[in-house]
Amino acid sequence: MIRPVVTTALVIGLSLLSAEAWVVFADDKADQKTGVDRFAVSEEVASVVRDRCIHCHGDSDEVMGGVDLVKFLEQSNQSSKPALLQDLIRVVDLGEMPPEDEGELTSDVRGKLVEELRSLFDLAVVEHADAEKAEIRRMNRFQYNNAVKDLFQLKSIVFTLPERMMRQHGKYFDPASGKMPDAVRVGSRPLGKSQMIEKRLAGVAAFPQDLRAEHGFDNRADQLSISPLLMEAFLGLSQSIVGSPDFTPANVGIWKDFFAAPADGISHADEAKRRLRPFLSRAFRRPVSEKAFNRYANYAENQLARGIGFTEVMKRVSSAVLASPRFLYLYSKPETLPASTRGETTSSDPVEASRQAEIDLASRLSFFLWGSIPDPELLDLASSGRLGDPDVLQTQFRRMIEDPKLKRFCDSFPSQWLQLERIISSVPNREKFPGFYMSKYRHSMHMMLEPLLLFEAVLIENMPLTQLIDSDFTYRSPLLSRVYGTTGEAKGGGGGVTVLNFTRQPITDRRQGGVITSPAVLTMTSGTDRTKPITRGAWVSTVIFNLPPEPPPADVPPLKEKPSTDEAELTLRERLSLHRERADCAGCHEQIDPLGFALENFDAIGKWRDQYENGREIDSSGRLFRRHEFTDVVGFKDAILAEKDRFVRGFAGHLLSFALARELGPADQRELDRITAATIADEYRIQTLIREVVFSKPFLNGVDLAERRFTASP
Repeated sequence: MIRPVVTTALVIGLSLLSAEAWVVFADDKADQKTGVDRFAVSEEVASVVRDRCIHCHGDSDEVMGGVDLVKFLEQSNQSSKPALLQDLIRVVDLGEMPPEDEGELTSDVRGKLVEELRSLFDLAVVEHADAEKAEIRRMNRFQYNNAVKDLFQLKSIVFTLPERMMRQHGKYFDPASGKMPDAVRVGSRPLGKSQMIEKRLAGVAAFPQDLRAEHGFDNRADQLSISPLLMEAFLGLSQSIVGSPDFTPANVGIWKDFFAAPADGISHADEAKRRLRPFLSRAFRRPVSEKAFNRYANYAENQLARGIGFTEVMKRVSSAVLASPRFLYLYSKPETLPASTRGETTSSDPVEASRQAEIDLASRLSFFLWGSIPDPELLDLASSGRLGDPDVLQTQFRRMIEDPKLKRFCDSFPSQWLQLERIISSVPNREKFPGFYMSKYRHSMHMMLEPLLLFEAVLIENMPLTQLIDSDFTYRSPLLSRVYGTTGEAKGGGGGVTVLNFTRQPITDRRQGGVITSPAVLTMTSGTDRTKPITRGAWVSTVIFNLPPEPPPADVPPLKEKPSTDEAELTLRERLSLHRERADCAGCHEQIDPLGFALENFDAIGKWRDQYENGREIDSSGRLFRRHEFTDVVGFKDAILAEKDRFVRGFAGHLLSFALARELGPADQRELDRITAATIADEYRIQTLIREVVFSKPFLNGVDLAERRFTASP
C-alpha cells in the first residue's frame, strides 16, 4: 500500500503528464495489433497539479516520500505498474487524495482522472498482470475434519474445533426451506460451558489450528505450510483415527461397504481391489490412475497374504490414504499433481486438460461452500466432463447452497470476515463494567452469536447485503435483550451458559441492527477501560470496505488506557488529536478516525452513552469519503448505505479471496467489478454474489463456459 504523501504526488503528477500528453503502448490481445493511445485531461486539472504537487516531488532537492515523480513520469509506458495504478484509482476515487490541506478536486476533475487511470489500469492488466493461482494448498484443520467425516460418513466429528464459534443444538439450519426459524438453540463454542464436549473420536488429537492470514482467511495457500514434523504428525493422526475405539460399525457409515469382511467364498484380495477404486477416487477427488491404484491394491494383497484380517488391512490402507499428499493437498493444475496420480495422459491433451480442469473445479466448489471433498454426484459430473456446462453448474450451485452442509461455510467465512476471534480475548475491567460478567463467564459468549445468526438469516433467506449494515431484525438471547434492549419481547429461558435460546426480534431503533453496531464488534474493538476509535475505525475500513490501513509506525506510542491528570477534562477525540501531528500518521487518521468516532456513543462493552465520565458531551460527527457528512451513528449508517456499492464490492473481494484461497491481485479486479455489478443488478442479494463468484473466471480457472452468464435471480 502506498503512503499517503506518496500517493498524492503520484496522482497529481500523473495528471500533469496527462495534460501535456500521455502516451501508452498497448498490446491489443483481441486483434493482435499494437497501437498508441493518447490520454489528456483538462487544463483545469493540469493547473491544480502544477500548483499542488510537483514542487514537492521532483522539482526540489529533497523529494518528499522518496519518490521522484519526474523520473516516474519519464517512463515510456505508464501502464507498466498495475498495482500502483490500482492504488491510484482507489485513493482518488475514495477522496483520500489530494489531502485536505491541499484542497479537494471537483467531482468533474476527479471523475475524469479516475476514468483515465482505469483505462491505463485495464491496459496494464492485459499486458502485464497474469492472474495468480493457488496452484497447490494444504487442507486446513477445519477442512480436514470435514473431509475425513465425509469420506467415512462418520456419525461424529473427528476432533473438537474451537474455531467453529457457534454450536448448533437441534437442526435449525435448513437452507432449502429459504427461512431461518424465529427461535434457535445454539452454544458458544470457545467460551461456553461444555460446548467443547461433543461426540467425537476418542483418542484422536487435532493438529494445531491454522490461523487467519493478515487481512485474510485461514485457508490461504501461502499460509498453509507443512514441515517434516507436521507430515509425521499427519501419519500419526491418520493411524489414531482408524484405531480409535469409536471407529466402529455403529459410527462409520461406510463400514459395511468398505471395512466389513466379505461373505464366505469371495476372494478377499479381489474384494479389496473392488472396494478400493471408488474409495481412492473419492479421497483424492479424481478418478484414480492405474499406477496409484495398483500401489494401494498390491499393499492390501500383500497384507492379506500374510494372514492379516480383512478389516485391519482396509484400516491400514485408509490410514495411508489420509496421510497421502494426494488427500492433504488441493491442486489447481494437473501438472502439480503427483505423477502417479496424473496417470499416463498429460495436460497437453486438450480433452484431458479440460476434464482435469472440471475435476479441479469440483474440488474448489466443494471446499468453498461445504469446506470438504466433493460428493459422488459432483465428482461424477466433473469426471464425465459435464460440470462445465453452464446449466449443470447452475443446478449444482443451487443443490449445494440448499444442502445442510452449507452450515460449514457459515461456520468458517463470516466469523473470519468479521474477525470475531478477537472477542475471545476481550476482558473489560470488571470493576468498571461489572455487568459484563456473570460469575466466571462473560457476556461475550452471547455476543459472538448475534452477528453469526444474522449472517445465516441473510444467507438462507437470500436478503440484500445491506441487511448486514442496517438490519431491521436481529437474533438475541434474553440476556442480550435485557442488557442492550430490543423492540421485541425477550422470549425463552434465562441467560444460560450451555444451551442459549436466541429469538428473532424486530429492530426499529437504528442505533442497533447490523454487524457494525453489534455488541460483539463494539466490545472486541475496545480496550479494558475505554473505547478505541482508531481500532474501531480500522475494523470498519478493513471489514466493511475491504480497505485495510497500513500499520502505524513502530515508534508511535499507544494512547494510555487512562488519561493523565492533565488530560482528565479532555474528550477522547481531543486526546487522540495528538496522533495527527505527525505527517506520516495524519493521512491514515484522516480516513479511519471518522469511522471510529461515529461509534463513540457506544462504550467499551457496546452500551449507549451520551457523555464521558468527565461530563463532556460525545461528538460522533464526521464525514465518509469526504462526501457524506453525519452527526451520529444513524447518519453514519446512512452514509455507508449511500456508498453501498462500495460495501458490496468490498464484501465481494473478501468472498472471492476466501473462495480462491489467496490474496487478490490486479488481474482479479475486472471480475470483481463484474461480480459487483451483477449483485447490484439483482437488488444486492447475497446468493447472487456467491453464485457470481462461482461463475467468475478466476474461480473457473480454465473451465470454458462459452462466456455465458446467468442474469436471473437464483
